This record gives sequence, C-alpha cells and structure tokens, in this order.
Amino acid sequence: MSKIQTVGIIGAGTMGNGIAQACAVSGIRVVMIDVAQAAVDKGLATIAGSLDRLIKKDKLTAEGKAQALSLIQGSTNYEDLKGAQLVIEAATENEALKVKILQQLDGILAPEVIVATNTSSISITKLAAATQRADRFIGMHFFNPVPMMALVEIIRGLQTSDATHDAVKALAEALGKTPITVKNAPGFVVNRILVPMINEAFFVLAEGLATPEDIDAGMKLGTNQPIGPLALADMIGLDVCLAVMNVYMAEFNDSKYRPAPLLKEMVAAGWLGRKTGRGVYTY
Repeated sequence: MSKIQTVGIIGAGTMGNGIAQACAVSGIRVVMIDVAQAAVDKGLATIAGSLDRLIKKDKLTAEGKAQALSLIQGSTNYEDLKGAQLVIEAATENEALKVKILQQLDGILAPEVIVATNTSSISITKLAAATQRADRFIGMHFFNPVPMMALVEIIRGLQTSDATHDAVKALAEALGKTPITVKNAPGFVVNRILVPMINEAFFVLAEGLATPEDIDAGMKLGTNQPIGPLALADMIGLDVCLAVMNVYMAEFNDSKYRPAPLLKEMVAAGWLGRKTGRGVYTY
C-alpha cells in the first residue's frame, strides 16, 4: 500500500479541523471538506487560531504556521478528494448521515483508497458493510482536542484487512500519536471504561457518600486523573453521558450498564452541565 501523503477529511467541525491540523503540522497534505463554505472557513480560522496559540507557547514558529496552513485545502467539492490515499469521515454522529457520505465516497474514490471513520459509538463492522470497500474501511477514533491528545483508537471491523490496519497505524504514528488497536464493540476501549465510571460517580453522589467536590478530589488524588468524574460529566454533557449508557445497556443487554437514576433526573431537569450553566456544578 502506497505511503499516505494526502488525507481527505469530511467535516470541518471540532474533530475534523483538529485532525486536519495534526496532519498539516506533520507535513501531510489535507483536503478538508464540508457542505457549506462558511463551515469550511470557520474550520480554517479555528486551525489558524490554534496554531497561533502554539506560537505563543514557543511550540511552533511563524514559518511552521505558514507551512502547515499551505498544506490545507478547504473545499465543498468531493471531487477534490481524488488525490487522497486516505479519507477520514468526521461528520456528525448520525448513522444515516455517515452511511450517505460513505456511499458518496465509494462513487468518487479509486478502489485502493482507504476510508476511515472517526465515530465514537457506531459499529465499524456495520458501517463497513454499507461500503464497497469493507476490507479497506477502519475506525480512527481521535480524542478532543485532537492536536493535544496523544491517543488514537484504531478499530478493526470484522472485514478490515491487515494492510489497511498497518497503513492507518503508520499514519497515526507519523502524526506523533500513540495508536492502540481495538476490536469493534460498543464504546471501543476508553469510553467503555470511562462512561460507566462517570455513571458510578452519580450512584455514589445519589447515595450521599460524599459531596461532589470530595468525590472529584478523591478520584483526582487517588487515581491521578486530571479532572474528577462529575466535573468531566459536566464538560461532556450529562445528556451525552446518559445517551452512551443507554447504548451500552441496549447493545450488551447487561444490567451493569444501567444509567444512574440521578443522572436521568438531572437530564430531565435540563441540567446538562457547562453548556446549560448548571449540571452537578453551577457555571
């Protein structure tokens, strides 16, 4: 498989522009696509701002910024993806939308081009089955904020070939990331462990075992996490945490994934965390 020198990215939002930045800073050409020119422009502006912050921290030179930006082409036209060896889909977390995009890519890309999805919750095996290139389809789950987070989960569908896995792993390493290889299952590795831990923190809170502050301090100091699980839930959004637990409950059919009643109550109240000004904590 030829070395990946140009990466196409579908979606100029938080994840898409973060992946684009990580590629460009590592000297890889990027074609970043979104449906509207305004979304493309916003993504490019976000990248420029992020690179400026790296310059302020002496992690990048002005020349480095100019070089990185010169490698990114923003576009609303799928035809511009034709030169890519890998296309990463980073659109909204909606299965029907992703399938539509993947089928559109099939019609444009040469058969040998690898397609990856940045989904955090949809089955890689199922998405692969909707394409004409199931053996050249894989999950590449980046973490937010992409330029800062070292981890990439590489998720193999049942159909993913070894050559596809190896090419994508090599690309992740070329971006300075540390990839871990995961089989396809709900939540993959990190969220499968993380979100039930957050859910358990709501059980502990509801039982009145400790205050939210003390629960978070205990987990920060006792397990060396940078942020406590309740503060993290507020950051992620309580509605998102609940939605993920509901998926695990449905997919695994195992009662250990039952959402905490307090979590459900707070979502019902509209206390979703930072984005609404109130969650476990008030903002």
